[in-house]
Amino acid sequence: MGTEDIAITLATAAFFMAVVAYISYRKTLGEVSTQDGYFLAGRGLSAVFIAGSLLLTNLSAAQLIGLNGSAYGFNLSSMGWEVTAAIATVAMAFIFLPRYLAGAFTTLPQFLRDRFDDGLQRMTVILFMVGYGLVTIPGVLYSGSIAVLQLFDIPSLLSVTYSQGLVITIVTIGCLGAMYAIFGGLRAVAVSDTLNGVGLLIVGIAVPILGLSTLGEGSVKSGFEIIMTSETHKLNAIGSADDPTPFGTLFTGMIFANLFYWCTNQYVIQRTLAARNLAEGQKGVLFSGFFKVLVPFLMMIPGVIAFHLYGEGMESIDLAYPALIRDVLPIYATGFFLAVLLGAVFSSFNSLINSAATLFCLDIYAPWKNDSVSDSEMVRVAKLASLSIALFSFVVAPLLQYAPEGLWQIMRIFTGFYNIPVIAIVIIGLFARHVPALGPKIVIVFHIIAYGLLQFILGDYIDIHFIHLYAILFFTEIGIMLLVGHFFPREETWTFHKKELVDLTPWRFAVPCAATLLSCVVGVYLLFSPVGLVNGLSALFSPLIILLFFVNCIIWYLYSRN
Repeated sequence: MGTEDIAITLATAAFFMAVVAYISYRKTLGEVSTQDGYFLAGRGLSAVFIAGSLLLTNLSAAQLIGLNGSAYGFNLSSMGWEVTAAIATVAMAFIFLPRYLAGAFTTLPQFLRDRFDDGLQRMTVILFMVGYGLVTIPGVLYSGSIAVLQLFDIPSLLSVTYSQGLVITIVTIGCLGAMYAIFGGLRAVAVSDTLNGVGLLIVGIAVPILGLSTLGEGSVKSGFEIIMTSETHKLNAIGSADDPTPFGTLFTGMIFANLFYWCTNQYVIQRTLAARNLAEGQKGVLFSGFFKVLVPFLMMIPGVIAFHLYGEGMESIDLAYPALIRDVLPIYATGFFLAVLLGAVFSSFNSLINSAATLFCLDIYAPWKNDSVSDSEMVRVAKLASLSIALFSFVVAPLLQYAPEGLWQIMRIFTGFYNIPVIAIVIIGLFARHVPALGPKIVIVFHIIAYGLLQFILGDYIDIHFIHLYAILFFTEIGIMLLVGHFFPREETWTFHKKELVDLTPWRFAVPCAATLLSCVVGVYLLFSPVGLVNGLSALFSPLIILLFFVNCIIWYLYSRN
């Protein structure tokens, strides 16, 4: 880029970001003076803001580059993480969210305190805070900064070393992103996420179209025919044992990894806990599931296009998407793309900061003060906690460049230390009312030891894919808690006490909408498989799609009559 091009890019990016910031500011005036206002947006989020915030919180810059890189280097098998997440959103809408809202919980550890005891609440808070502080928050900030560095070559622009450019980018992005979380609370996060989500969808649609046009030498149709008829193995989502995501893992540990993320991970579920009523919460969660089904088309097909344009000669598969962006986006659109990219980074970063501050204030500070904390003091402490967490992440994030096994390996390992025990404990808490707090406490200690041994000590001797390992540990830990409940049951069976601060009437079309969502998951896998586009459409494809369509028509007809 020349100096004039850089100026245009920065100016257009600054304009779009300023518009988002202004609208977010207007939407949060007078809304962050109370605890509910700061942590839960006054329990007033609509389906649009819930879905938009969930979308941007989940889709980070690392995924934008990583998923396209996986499609470029391998195939579409990694879409399993995204598409099958729709199943977890259905579980959230029907199983978890109604119970969370009925109990008027602000954090997941609050639910665990209500179900078990204070000791388990403290243990889970420690798990979340350590995971967020040491890995997840710095990891999101680091990966987003790497994306900006790759796309715009910051070290060359500023005439600094790579490490210096990385630190400058981390601090700049972190400061801008943290402002939403520190000053605007969850409502500012949700509003900015939704606006940036619109931008992400625009970019997600534009880049494949422009890429196909470039591949087809000016004709989108010609480019489409090329990827549909040549090297079609790139369109295969049925991963083999050598692919990043083997197909079999979809039916084992991935189920529980997605359930943890979408149903119990504080920084994801917090915007659903802020729903104005159950119907809006269900709409928002299910609509976000439809966005996840679109991910292969918006965030992986560009990687396939890059493979057809550049071949296999790239130094790193993660360079595929940045190269495509540089080649297909007109200069006047690069500023908009930069703003959207930064928006995706901001979303995950500020959502994590807001949720970490929420956990600290409500599950550590308030109990320490015997829950006698005024709204003004709680908001002040939340802002200080958010600032401290952000500053700490500025120190840790640059250190990730020295990780010998790479960022994704670190994040994968450390997330595995707490994701499976948390989802196992929540499921037992909801459905086995006789299990005492002793069971989950044993499981947390067991999981940390067993997972650490299998990852660091016995990994060379026990060849089990880490996603399969999730499933093995999940069922083992469920068994441990049931055994404890059998031999040492609670003196009194736990009873769920409803508070009903919001209307708990379900959305009347939740069931048919969920059926359509699950049908879309099946349909996408049929499309990107040997039944579908791989080696050409088979004779089975059309009948199966027609069958899915008619099943949905019948379900919607029956519900519309009722």
